[in-house]
Amino acid sequence: MFLFAGPHNWLEARYVLGRLPARAGKLWGFFLTSAVGILGLTAGFAALPLVARVLPDGRSVAALYAGWNTLFVVWVAVLVWMRSRTNPRFDGGWVWPAALMVVAGVWLSPIALNYILVYAHPLLALWFLDRELARYRRNWLAVYRCALLCIPALLGFLWWLLADAPNLPGDDPLTLTIARHAGGGFLSAVSTHFLVAAHTFLEAVHYGVWVLLIPLIGLRSAPWDLTTIPAARRGARWKAGVGIVLACGLMTVAVLWAAFTVDFGTTRTVYFTIAMLHVLAEIPFLLRTL
Repeated sequence: MFLFAGPHNWLEARYVLGRLPARAGKLWGFFLTSAVGILGLTAGFAALPLVARVLPDGRSVAALYAGWNTLFVVWVAVLVWMRSRTNPRFDGGWVWPAALMVVAGVWLSPIALNYILVYAHPLLALWFLDRELARYRRNWLAVYRCALLCIPALLGFLWWLLADAPNLPGDDPLTLTIARHAGGGFLSAVSTHFLVAAHTFLEAVHYGVWVLLIPLIGLRSAPWDLTTIPAARRGARWKAGVGIVLACGLMTVAVLWAAFTVDFGTTRTVYFTIAMLHVLAEIPFLLRTL
């Protein structure tokens, strides 16, 4: 995390900038809905622990998290519906009954969806890599898809090694936070040793895709080459604006490294809260690639 948390976010942002159109055009509504949801849900997610502290009991806290997850599901459903109405079109009517079923599940288990996101989000990078290979390296695609079978096989190997292992030792705040983030407490019947190992493995795969493979396959130029970013080609002011955004991103990476060195535990908590922004941002971008 110390090495790759910041750089992988910067490289992912650089990749997205290279794929976004210079002008929204008829997709203005989709992009506006995406931006409102990304910013609003991220702010709400950051506020959840603060609001939970003043609530009177556990049922109220559960309802708070269920409410956030409901908004998240509805937002995704709206984006899928909007995407189905643009070319290439597809039948998006199924999304509403599916969303209602997920919302019902959210209210039965308010935080289950949060843990699904924890483990599913690292795998989204594999989808982006698949799309890039299909576009630029089709002769690699079959081998790559076969190699994906290594992921469940290695997770199975971790389960074989650690399923019956004792929970991770230590009761300090950092250890408890790491275990809780990986599902400890919620998946009480599973060893936190396995949960943390599985989560670490999936995050390592995620970092490897964005830091190594996507730049190799998908950027098509040096990350600092602004000529491949459509928005930067709109004019000098736009090019300067894109450059400033990327420069600020590099400064943020440096600040993260310094903060991790000074106080890893606090920085980790803050990072994973803010990281919800890029988790949410991947969803509309993924939909546009369909």
